[in-house]
Order: sequence, then C-alpha cells, then structure tokens
Amino acid sequence: MVMKIKVENVMTKKPLTVNKNEDVSTVAQKMVANRVGSIIVQDNGNPIGIITETDLVKKIVATSQDPKKLKAEDIMSSPLVFVKPDDDYSAAVEKMRKHKIKRIPVIQNGKVVGIVTTTDIARTVPEMIEILKERLSMKAAKPIIQNSIASGLCDVCGNYSDFLVFEDDQWICENCREE
Repeated sequence: MVMKIKVENVMTKKPLTVNKNEDVSTVAQKMVANRVGSIIVQDNGNPIGIITETDLVKKIVATSQDPKKLKAEDIMSSPLVFVKPDDDYSAAVEKMRKHKIKRIPVIQNGKVVGIVTTTDIARTVPEMIEILKERLSMKAAKPIIQNSIASGLCDVCGNYSDFLVFEDDQWICENCREE
C-alpha cells in the first residue's frame, strides 16, 4: 500500500517572487524582510529561476560582487526544477534529493502556486508517523465483528474512508470493493 499525499497538501502557498530585472540588493532585502530562504524569479509572470541564500553567498559574497550592479537573472539558478500541485509528495521529496536542492517550486499552468521546502517536509513528519501508527494498529488488531464498517485508511488504495469493510484480512473502502 502506498500512501498518496499530494504536494498541494504540504506546500507553502504564495511563495515570494521577483522580476528578473530586479537588482540583487533589493532581492536580498525582500528575502530578509519576508524571512524566507529563496525567491522565485519571473519574466512577465512566468517562473524562470530561483535565488536562494546559497546563491547569494556563492555568487555575490564569495566573489565580492556588487549586488546593486547585478540583476536577479544574473545569479538565479536555472532551469527551474519544479513539481505540480497534484504530484505525489514523495515524488517531490525524491526530486529534491536527486537534484540536491532544499526548495522546489510548485507550478500549475505555468504559474507559481507554492513551494515545498525542507521545513515543510519536517513539519509533515509527525503527522505521517501518526498515520503509520494508526495503520499498524489497524493491521495488528483483528476485528471482533467481521464485515463491520469502520473509518480509516484503505489497505488497497491508501485513501481515507468512513466506510471501510474488513474482507480477506484487509480494510477495504467502497471504491476498491466495487473494482
């Protein structure tokens, strides 16, 4: 059984954005004022890159560049690695791991709708542990009355249902019973 959690349920909505022609000093000030570690760079409302704290350190501070003389597009990381709101949460985490990034924008129809960060991931871990605990207790406990209706996660599809029935040593929702 695979738990299906969508990116839209984990992401931070409305991430900070900036135009590609904004000077880097202003970009950094916006990041500090909003207490964020990244900002999405856009061209006419379309996401084209991302600037992170690491970009500022490596591309400005470490090379003694003047942030007032550089534009956002000069230091942004591009092409943009992203996920969609309907993507599976674990796919987003895997993409972050694969690309060795700590933040991944969420894009729908060419527009930024959110961002998933390592902080978002850390925030969801306790909830997932509770879901797994509930799941394990459901598996361990044999129901007293066979075929009674219960609430919880379906053993077949992993979705929550208020109408689970115990059949063939599995809790099955109404949709999976019909299949």
